Parts: sequence; C-alpha cells; structure tokens
Amino acid sequence: MSEIAEAEKPLEADPNDATRGFFFALSAYGLWGFLPLYMKLVSHIPAMEVVAHRVLWSLPVAAVILYFLGRTADIRQALRSPRTLLMAALTAAIISCNWGIYVWAIAVDRAVETALGYYINPLVSIAMAALFLGERLNRYQIAAVCLAGVAVLILTTDAGGLPWVSLSLAFSFAAYGILRKTLPIGPSQGFFLEVLILALPALGYLIWLGASGEAHFTLSNPADIALLIGCGPVTAIPLILFAMGAKLLRYSTIGIMQYTAPTMIFLIAVFVFKEPFGGVKAVAFALIWAALALYSWSMLRDARRAKK
Repeated sequence: MSEIAEAEKPLEADPNDATRGFFFALSAYGLWGFLPLYMKLVSHIPAMEVVAHRVLWSLPVAAVILYFLGRTADIRQALRSPRTLLMAALTAAIISCNWGIYVWAIAVDRAVETALGYYINPLVSIAMAALFLGERLNRYQIAAVCLAGVAVLILTTDAGGLPWVSLSLAFSFAAYGILRKTLPIGPSQGFFLEVLILALPALGYLIWLGASGEAHFTLSNPADIALLIGCGPVTAIPLILFAMGAKLLRYSTIGIMQYTAPTMIFLIAVFVFKEPFGGVKAVAFALIWAALALYSWSMLRDARRAKK
C-alpha cells in the first residue's frame, strides 16, 4: 500500500487500459486486505525476524520482475548516484519500521488498530503535503482532517493514551509516500533498490539469530521455512501489481480504491480474529468513515472540474 503517493496521473484514455488497470489495482488491494491472515500464520515468530525474511525473499521476486520488464539499467544508474542511494536508504528504513509495527500488531491481536491506521493514512498524507510541500487544502479536506483528529482524540481519551499503533502506521506511510516522490526512479525499481539496501542488515540479523539458536528458519521447522519464504512474494507481488495498475488509472480512481484494503483488514479483525470492537471504537470509526467520504467526494469533485 505504500506506493500510492507516487503514482503518476495517467490519462485513462483507452477503456481496455482502464479495465486492466482496475483489475491490477483491485488484485493488489485484495492481496493487502488478506495479508493479516498470512501474518497471523507467522505470529509465533518475532516481528523483526518476519520483517527480515520479508526483505530477503522480496529481493529475488523484485529482481526477476525487473529483468523481464527490462528495467535493470535504471538500477545500475541509481547505484552510481549517492543522493539516490541516501534517499532510498531513508525510505527503506521508514518502510521497514512500518512493516515491523504492522507484523507485531497482527500478532498481538491489534489488527483493528492497523485498519484504523490505514484509514487515517490518506488524511495524514494531505495534511503533511500541506505542511511540508505547501499544497493548499480546500475547506472539505480541512474538515476531513479535523474529523480524523476528533476520532483520534476520542480513542486517546478512552484508552488513556494515544493510539500509537494506528498513528505510527499512518504517519510512517505518509512520510514514506512524500519522501518516495524525491526518488528519481520508478515504483518497481525503487522497491527493488530499497530491499537491496535492506538485504545486508536483514541477512546479518538472520545469521546472528541462527548462530544464537533462536532462528525459526531451520530444517526442523519446514512449515516455518515455507511461510517465511512466502513472505517475499506476499510482500513484492501486491506492490508490483499496484504499480502496474496505477500507471493505467487516474489518481482519483486509485484514491477511492485504496479503502478496499483497510476495510478488508477491519472485517477480518472483527469477524475472523474476534477482536473487541466496542461503542467508543465504533464512534471513532464512524467519524473516520465520514472524514474519508468527505475527502473522497472532494477529490472526485476536483477531478470532474479538471476535465472541463
């Protein structure tokens, strides 16, 4: 879900392109929506170890896709640019923290909070764009951000502390999206560069775990081996599908579709994982949904006006 902020605004002129783009994007969001079910299967493994395997096994998947797309020259050029490498290292660090919080939250039965975080994310993104990029917000967007703020305040008052899981996911995702715009490289190439940078520390950490006897990737645990290797495809494939869909769809279309994943996560958390969802959370979520409806309506209205 992290590359939505970097999608270009295509013309969507060809209906066939629009249809293909829709199914690419829907497939990506569907896979992201079901991801908690997979992460629950590895919930007995520490989050850092899972993230390290997500990084390591994403690398060959991303490399194969880049090879078949014929984009390997972009990587060679990026490796010769210190600025690109520095920015990629920063975005890689941010997204790895995001992954770690997400994996941990699913493991400790806080999936509802992850759904809230990804609902809040687009509102945090527009607020950060206004603050750091000087983008102007219309009154509907301002109202949407304020509604989200009220929801967070309600949850904070009820819990006696900030809903840090939701806020950490939302702000790290938003920061990743804004910083990712500074990378002079495409989405698929950028993802490969990020996991390439993270691969060395991930491999070092996994070797250390193995040497200390704490690793789950052992011959005595074939099920864990399969699940940890699978963390690569379930991480890389949705990102690549999204990148393909984003090139064929308008940004406004992608903006509406992005709520598919957190909605699926929310439903899985409540009806499959049986996580508690009381009256206070219901009120907070209602405010967030109202904020997102207002934000989406404003975005669609602006898109219609731009066509005229």
